[in-house]
Parts: sequence; C-alpha cells; structure tokens
Amino acid sequence: MKGSGAGGAGIRAVLFDLDGTLIDSAPDLGHAANLMRVARGLPELPLAQYRPMAGAGARGMIGVAFADRGYTPEHPEFPALRAEFLDNYERCMRERTVIFEGVPELVVSLHGRGLAWGVVTNKFERFTLPLTAGMPLFTCAQAIVSGDTTPHPKPHPAPLLEAARRLGLAPQLCVYVGDDERDIVAGKAAGMRTVAATYGYLGSKTDAAAWGADAAIEHPQELLALLA
Repeated sequence: MKGSGAGGAGIRAVLFDLDGTLIDSAPDLGHAANLMRVARGLPELPLAQYRPMAGAGARGMIGVAFADRGYTPEHPEFPALRAEFLDNYERCMRERTVIFEGVPELVVSLHGRGLAWGVVTNKFERFTLPLTAGMPLFTCAQAIVSGDTTPHPKPHPAPLLEAARRLGLAPQLCVYVGDDERDIVAGKAAGMRTVAATYGYLGSKTDAAAWGADAAIEHPQELLALLA
C-alpha cells in the first residue's frame, strides 16, 4: 500500500471500478477475442497477451488479437469488429470471470463499518446488469452505474456523480477505487478521494504513480487500512 490520503474522517461510501478492480474478466474478454481469430483461421493467443489490455475493453482486445493489422477505433472496419467482439463477449461473459481474491471479505468489512459501496464502470448496462446479477457479491451493492447510464463515460465525472446521487451522499464523502488512469481522472474531477488498484490489469509499462491518486493498493484488503 502506498500513500495515505484516501481515508480520513467523513468517508461514508466506497465506489469501485468493475473489471480489474472487483472482478477478473480477462479470461472471458480474451476468449471473445480468440473466437474472432478462430473464425478467421488464426490460432488462439494465450491469455497472458490479452490480460494487460483487458481494462481497455473491445479496443484493447481487438488491438491484441489483430496487432499486425492496425485496427484502431478510427479504422473503417473497427465498428464491425467491435460489434462482433461484443456479441461474442455477451455469450461467454459469465463462463470464466471470477471475483478477485480478498474482495468478498473487503465488502463484508465495509458493511461492518457502516459504509455504503457501489460500482461505477464503463461497461455498458447490456453487460453490467446481467453480469452483476449473476454474482451474489453484488446483491448488496447500493449503486451500480454503467458506461451508458449517463451521457458521458469515465474519465468524465458524470457516472461517479450519478453514483453519489443514488447513494444520497456528497461526492466528497466517497472514495473511488480503480485500476485505470481514467478512473483516477474521473474520481478527482468528481471531487472524490481516489485509490489506484495496482493488482488489476496494469501492464508492465504502466506507471500508476503518475496518475496522481491519493493512494495505491496492491491487494483489495489494503483499502481497509486507508479507511481506518
């Protein structure tokens, strides 16, 4: 754990990013991309190649699956590839995804301290709602905000402000935890204290310390010490 600025008196709720922070969805995301490769007569790639880009969703997975073809979001073929990937992912998204070790215990501890908690993700509701509905962990989440719940996804602060509204709390009473720079940018813009989750999908080339988060954790339960 690094830093100590995310806790303090007055914190009433903890909000989390989803993929790479609470759940490990990289195996299903990678599988959805591999299905695209197989459909084109290409061999599957190992999960290790997909994992560092799992936090970037369709853009990241397509970029890894077809690294030699330059399928950026600006490429004319990208929209069709993205739709194909999302259809694949929708069919397999609950097959291999698991909750990160230590997260269930963390949620129990937050509840025991009287703290509310919720999820703010850039995943569309098309995926967020059925995915979280299928995991008992999320039955006690007091707010689940998706990437298309508000007009703007992260790094815009709108989703975080919507989560705070649903909790009935001022943003300053919330901490936001995420494994991507967009999470920290959004949290700071919303006026929340921020924590970088470095156990998620950070690649070896990513320097989370440069994001300007109030603190960083290397395991979910390290958050408890920050909130003490």
